[in-house]
Amino acid sequence: MGFLCYFLSNLSDMRYPVFLLLLLSACNTGKYIQTRHYPATDNFLDTLLQAHAQRLGPVFRYPDSFYVQVIYTRIDRDARNRPRFRDYYYRVDPDRYFYPASTVKLPGAALALEKLNDLAIPGLDRETPMYTDSLPGITPAVLQDSTAANGLPSIAHYIRKIFLVSDNDAFNRLYEFIGQEELNRRLWEMRYTRVQIRHRTGLRLSTEAERHTNALRFERDGKVLYRQPARYSTLAFAPRHDSAGRAYYTPQRVLVQQPMDFSERNRLPLTAVHDLLRSIIFPEAVTKQRRFRLTENDYRFLYRCMSRLPAATGHPAYDSTEFYPAYVKFLLFGGEKNAQVPPGVRIFNKPGWAYGFLTDVAYIADFTHQVEFMVSATVYVNKNGVIGNRYEYSETGKPFLKALGQVLYEYELQRKRKYRPDLSRYK
Repeated sequence: MGFLCYFLSNLSDMRYPVFLLLLLSACNTGKYIQTRHYPATDNFLDTLLQAHAQRLGPVFRYPDSFYVQVIYTRIDRDARNRPRFRDYYYRVDPDRYFYPASTVKLPGAALALEKLNDLAIPGLDRETPMYTDSLPGITPAVLQDSTAANGLPSIAHYIRKIFLVSDNDAFNRLYEFIGQEELNRRLWEMRYTRVQIRHRTGLRLSTEAERHTNALRFERDGKVLYRQPARYSTLAFAPRHDSAGRAYYTPQRVLVQQPMDFSERNRLPLTAVHDLLRSIIFPEAVTKQRRFRLTENDYRFLYRCMSRLPAATGHPAYDSTEFYPAYVKFLLFGGEKNAQVPPGVRIFNKPGWAYGFLTDVAYIADFTHQVEFMVSATVYVNKNGVIGNRYEYSETGKPFLKALGQVLYEYELQRKRKYRPDLSRYK
């Protein structure tokens, strides 16, 4: 039996039939890698990844060192094309903190559209010009946007920039529109009670400053449709004790020999952002409480923004040498400059990277082969443990996410389905 297990474990090419995975399951020790919070229903994901251990590289060989967490969702459709999900977890632990970076922009985009719907003001929509006043010492005013076709800022244009290149300022303006308190209370109302989105992205502001949001107005043809005053959030967050690294540099480049405190930084567990993506891609398949108050037009707009590539739009226009097709497509393509994205494959995702944490959350659809699945993963690539120094995103993190996406995609290509999915909604 030992020789058979060794032989099978080296058959990592997915050209071999899926029954090998079942044989490999028999070779597994039975020790589940999932946490007590997410017990395994079987060893499938562990077995599949173990069969490709060499391909997945050092991240998979030393998962504790890289804080790796993976969620894979298998999607099967019924005769009426209704999706049914089966989630698989690898080392997922909501108590293990990772810095979510730009993945917080995913709920930010959805909640900005939702707030517009809730306001229900005639003539006010996502394309209405939005003018933001300055907040001294915090963020400047925004009265124009040279990257927009009409030269004016809007919710729609901010969302485009968020998904095309993960623009920080674009999210910050949505944060100011929604408001810190409203943003968090709404997510908690949706049962994402462990989430804390406490600050803007890409800025070094105090916890107190992040409670303040700018005055703004929506105006069209000289008529003010909605005016929002500057606001202050009095929201009380549950206390946390999150930290990372063995040392860190301050903004003044002073090295502090102790872990960096993340207790007042954003928190978005992988399970939460994975479910948030599911509620956007499959709104009809989640409970009403977990559903955003969006229209079908809103969803289709989000699908276009999430899956478009930087070169596919003239507004905003991006330099293709810096913002190449796979720039924010880490799962399956590794964010590689020369990666060729097949025309039949679309990735609806939101990645994030900062402080050595690299995360991507994606729904992957292949219209040519009628394949679909979801995968979310996070990994910590900070070899020397010093935050604020250098990180191994390109050397270690992105290659792992690329290999992970490919392993799951290749499995999905040969997986038998009773009913082929109709993916026309996402084209």
